[in-house]
Amino acid sequence: MNEETVEKTVAIPDIITVKAFSELLGLPVSQVITELMKNGILATINEEIDFETASIIAADLGFEATLAEEKGSGEKALDLEELLALCEEEKKSDKRLETRPPIVTILGHVDHGKTTLLDTIRKTSVATGEAGGITQHLGSYQVKRRGKYITFIDTPGHEAFAAMRKRGVSIADIAILVVAADDGVRPQTKEVITYLKERGLPVIVAINKIDKPDANPARVKQELAEQDILIEEWGGKVLSNEISAKQNIGIDKLLESILLINEVEEYSADPKRDGLAVVLESNLDPQKGPVATALVRTGTLKVGQDIVAGSAFGRIRRMEDYTGRSIESAGPSTPVIIYGFHDNPQVNDVVQVASGKASARTRSRQAIVSVKSSGKSAGEEEEGAQKKLRYVIKSDVQGSLEAIEQILASIQSDEAAFEEIASGVGHITESDVKLAESAGAVVFGFNVEPTAVARRIAEKSGVPIETFNIIYKLVDRAKERLADLLPPEIIRTDYGRLSVLAVFKTGKRDQILGGRVSEGKMVKGALLEIKRGDEIVGQGKMGNLQQNKENAEEVGQGNECGLVFEGSERVAVGDTLIAYKEESKRRSL
Repeated sequence: MNEETVEKTVAIPDIITVKAFSELLGLPVSQVITELMKNGILATINEEIDFETASIIAADLGFEATLAEEKGSGEKALDLEELLALCEEEKKSDKRLETRPPIVTILGHVDHGKTTLLDTIRKTSVATGEAGGITQHLGSYQVKRRGKYITFIDTPGHEAFAAMRKRGVSIADIAILVVAADDGVRPQTKEVITYLKERGLPVIVAINKIDKPDANPARVKQELAEQDILIEEWGGKVLSNEISAKQNIGIDKLLESILLINEVEEYSADPKRDGLAVVLESNLDPQKGPVATALVRTGTLKVGQDIVAGSAFGRIRRMEDYTGRSIESAGPSTPVIIYGFHDNPQVNDVVQVASGKASARTRSRQAIVSVKSSGKSAGEEEEGAQKKLRYVIKSDVQGSLEAIEQILASIQSDEAAFEEIASGVGHITESDVKLAESAGAVVFGFNVEPTAVARRIAEKSGVPIETFNIIYKLVDRAKERLADLLPPEIIRTDYGRLSVLAVFKTGKRDQILGGRVSEGKMVKGALLEIKRGDEIVGQGKMGNLQQNKENAEEVGQGNECGLVFEGSERVAVGDTLIAYKEESKRRSL
């Protein structure tokens, strides 16, 4: 048995030609091409396929695939925490470091004016450019003050983007905490303060909206003090500025506060080493392919270098600065747009320079997730009878995708939960629809649309595709779909009770009875329970109802009436009939 397993296991490199793949499996190349076609992949004998595709085809052909390690793959890929630790070690080293611009993140409760402040600083309109009034993408840009650059990172303020705000804190040198003078410290303000304390970042408090009639900066300072944020004028070490982002009041002094901290801290890095950058955002441009926005933390990235970032690799074929101007290199603290990845890197991935294309491929490790390997059929219930709403999610950019996944993962109950089948950046394609069909899943799109082919396949196969341009509309619809999987709540309302005094006629499926309403009322068409002594011995339904030999809709307490009992159970004199109704109510999460 073990020998059989060894023979059926095959090590496949990250990229392989169809011909080499067939030789590796020891199968005719025609058989491999046929299997690829069954999976909707048209590839010739000399075309390359990636490990993910090869592993799926190998499994269909009876092989277990593992990823082959290439020799000389270079240093291991870094994650964000390791990059930050490396930057800390760099400060303590004997290397000759050069000063770099400070990296500033602006944080605060939603609607407290964070985006307006950024808008005022960089003199471009972002405050009203987002659907639903929420800044849904994380970006980075620079401003110049007294001949010195300051790099700003923009993080969304809505609660859906907690992970992105936390990451913004991680990669920043200085944090500006925006608090509205007319609203004070709010839940997200407290959340941000917790992050800042964990990181020990220098903080500048920006008390915004001081032009408002109900502005109360003193109250804000008191509430901040209660959160252990003590500003200088109160005997603390935290710089503060009273500003109006909308009216451009106090912005110059705020920028001076940043430069003051910069002079004290003396931020530096080694520009001579290979560049290491953090991916802030990525999207799929229909004309230019995968595009990543990154922030260089140390070293220098150059056009023409082979790079890797998480599961994505490629060669830098073009770089642009935050204004869209083409640049040949990007040094420490520089925000840069990178073209040349073969696939979209994930937000938070670290961009590293690789020694060559093969090395980049090897160091790029893909997380292989296949519906075929899950062994589940569409609609199958999980252990414990928990219902699953399976979904495929596509978004225009990585940051929004991450936020949606984070929200959906947090919504679950003992009875129902979401199960992500696949996710990605870019338009909804035919492969997304086929994947959803095989998994019995729904396809959600955020700021993307299905291709014409994908739409036709979805209509033919009955795969639902729903697209949105506001995150919370997508989430609300997903919750509705999940709630539809739950059994409805049954609400019972009792009408009254009748003491059975006579049985006039007994048929195969009904009886004609007489009795007195002892409590409440009898209602025509009501459901009935038969109570004999202390036990419920059967159920039925009330057919016709009469009082004084006249048809009636209701008969009240104390009155005698006749009725038709419909049901297989037999009612006897002395029984009590309980009349009631049941209503089915759709449940919500």
